[in-house]
Amino acid sequence: MQQLQARFTEVVASDHRHGGRLSIETRAGQLADKALALQEHGTATQRIRAQLYASAASFMSSAMWAAIDGRRFDAALQHHQKAASLAAMSGDSGIQFRIWSHAGSLYRHLSRPGDALAANDVARNLPIARRDPLFASLGHARHAAIHGLTGDTNAVRRSLGHAQDALDRAGPAATRPLWITAFYDQSELDSLALAAHLAAGNWEDAEAHAHRSIALRRGAMQRSHAITTVRLAHAQLGQDALEPAVATAMSVPAEVSTHPRVTGMLSVFGTKLTDRAAGSGPARTWAEYAHETWRTTA
Repeated sequence: MQQLQARFTEVVASDHRHGGRLSIETRAGQLADKALALQEHGTATQRIRAQLYASAASFMSSAMWAAIDGRRFDAALQHHQKAASLAAMSGDSGIQFRIWSHAGSLYRHLSRPGDALAANDVARNLPIARRDPLFASLGHARHAAIHGLTGDTNAVRRSLGHAQDALDRAGPAATRPLWITAFYDQSELDSLALAAHLAAGNWEDAEAHAHRSIALRRGAMQRSHAITTVRLAHAQLGQDALEPAVATAMSVPAEVSTHPRVTGMLSVFGTKLTDRAAGSGPARTWAEYAHETWRTTA
């Protein structure tokens, strides 16, 4: 079990550094199979079997997230089915929360807010979300991001208020899963608030949350920092601040801009910039920069 936990730590760290890579998805799936193979040993006690199922579910949830992050949505849906089944057999509500919370994010990226809200509600109604304010906060924050898709600003603000209240109550805990402590904090809450307000078209609110998230972001989370930066550029563009928006988008490091999510968001940024101000100086600057950057990194 200690070796499996060490491998899970490595997978989580790799995801934070790179994210979305097929190699992470594949590795996580292989480790899930390894945990299940150990479970087949007839000498394992019921407690050990439950731990192995939880370990396998953890790896599959990482495979699922890598697929979501890499925009491989069909694979993510398949991973979700396996992960949810394994988590149910483990009886571990912490990993069940992660899997159903990921499912909510998956459906949000697929622009299916009804399914996203339903999946995230499964996570929010689990015992661990009622017991631990940190889990409750993440559940509310992701609910806000989903509400942003529907344009329901009141629901966005209400969910974010609940998320902030819960986070403020979430002091140190003796034991929390690595996956949540490794990424969820005030910066991530502000990042989800940014996503929510951006989707709802609340540009000024989105920009304010972006700046706070960037200021508080942990240094190792390069991919998350890049995504927040591109969202900031979108928020600035929404306010017709063309030059600042282009400067923000150009500040994303070239090596991170090849990440599937970042690339897609930058492409949408370029399209919106052209639609809004074709032929302008900022539009020409961005077009030249994008051409040179992706030609160099291709």
